Amino acid sequence: MNRSVTEQDGYARPPEKSGEGTFDIAVIGAGSAGFSAAITAAEHGARVALIGQGLIGGTCVNVGCVPSKTMIRAAEALHGAQAAGRFPGLAGQARITDWRQLVAAKDDLVADLRQKKYVDLLPEYDRLTYLEGAARFTETGVAVDGEPLAAGKVVIATGASPAAPDIAGLADVPWLTSTTALELTKQPRSLLVVGGGYIGCELAQMFARTGTAVTLVTRSRLIPEAEPEIAEALARYLTEEGIAVRTGLAYDGIARQGEQIALTIRTDAGTETLVADHVLMTTGRTPNAADLGLEQAGIGRAANGGIMVDDRMRTAKSGVYAAGDVTGRDQFVYMAAYGARLAAHNALNGDELVYDNTTMPWVVFTDPQVAGVGLSEAAAKSRGFDVRTSVVPLGQVPRALAARDTRGLIKLVADRRTDRLLGAQILAPEGADSIQTMALAIRFGMTVRDLAGTIFPYLTTVEGLKLAAQGFDKDVAKLSCCAG
Repeated sequence: MNRSVTEQDGYARPPEKSGEGTFDIAVIGAGSAGFSAAITAAEHGARVALIGQGLIGGTCVNVGCVPSKTMIRAAEALHGAQAAGRFPGLAGQARITDWRQLVAAKDDLVADLRQKKYVDLLPEYDRLTYLEGAARFTETGVAVDGEPLAAGKVVIATGASPAAPDIAGLADVPWLTSTTALELTKQPRSLLVVGGGYIGCELAQMFARTGTAVTLVTRSRLIPEAEPEIAEALARYLTEEGIAVRTGLAYDGIARQGEQIALTIRTDAGTETLVADHVLMTTGRTPNAADLGLEQAGIGRAANGGIMVDDRMRTAKSGVYAAGDVTGRDQFVYMAAYGARLAAHNALNGDELVYDNTTMPWVVFTDPQVAGVGLSEAAAKSRGFDVRTSVVPLGQVPRALAARDTRGLIKLVADRRTDRLLGAQILAPEGADSIQTMALAIRFGMTVRDLAGTIFPYLTTVEGLKLAAQGFDKDVAKLSCCAG
């Protein structure tokens, strides 16, 4: 039986709706993308059914961005005290006094944000009804827990879940996901992190900084989307913090070894076995699309399992749209919300908006942070651009010198023919807060000359972008402060 959430469920009951159970649009999934689509539709005056199953709020607030970033910040606080000695005359120390209390504080934050940013919003939209249950496409439309739901249009926003890599023996050993790793009530003594993408790098560093012995292994290199110079530098910085970073290898198998887990890897030098108390798999995410009845609805899926959509967020079935991680692309919460807004708008207003990710910024919350936007050097060349680049080490940025922390670099990519900026990547302790400047610069067609001539505030990390732009034609080591 379909039902609106009630006071007893812990959610406020929305006002009664007119229309005898008929909705203009049904949104399947109650995470960031689902709420974005539902709120957009409600603001357009539509009668909306928002269908959720399980914990409301989805990945980001419950098991993703919020819990991981607060734990990363805690680890940064520990490291910051221990690194105070980089300033002459300073010494600092910090330690974990209660791991359970740290994890509990993380859980409190998650619960608070889930309540304020999801649950409490439901009664604010009087044309939105929340339904709890399993949604599935049928021959006649959509059903929730087997009961038909009348809706003119549908947006699928069911997100994604941690993927299991193809490693022999994995089914026979206990392994952690990014979700369960953040639920550990006892800090692990040793940890194998399998996968060198952004989740693997972030959590490897977080656990290492809190005192866990960490080995990070990956088939290719760290952060494959990053420029090679940045990936190499990040690997070096993680190694300097005591993390054993192993790249360019193959996984031969995994098995129990007493109370520990043993992973056998193969490199050019032969095979070896790595042992730890726990193993954390961070090898990607799988779209939550398997149990929706897509095949009988004629909705196609890509090779990665994601629902196939066009640039208007339309699936192969008329009137059905999809957005967010369930599409298998651009798996960032802000892109999920963006795509969902477009999907809802197009469903109700004639498909007029086009999904555009050409200036999508992305961030990896390691320390130093990695951030990028636009085309990498390799991607620009593959698209036929005559490319020129500028790479400035952070040691040329006054902010880094004042902070006595010169880990990192900035790389800009430009079109030699037009001088237009094509891409940027930053590796810096405060790099995440600088990348949006480059997103705007690229979106609005700025040239290298435009950026080099722009006024930037002194002693900021973002000033490094100006130096990198100047670096196309000058040796910035020969410039005085604020020169140019």
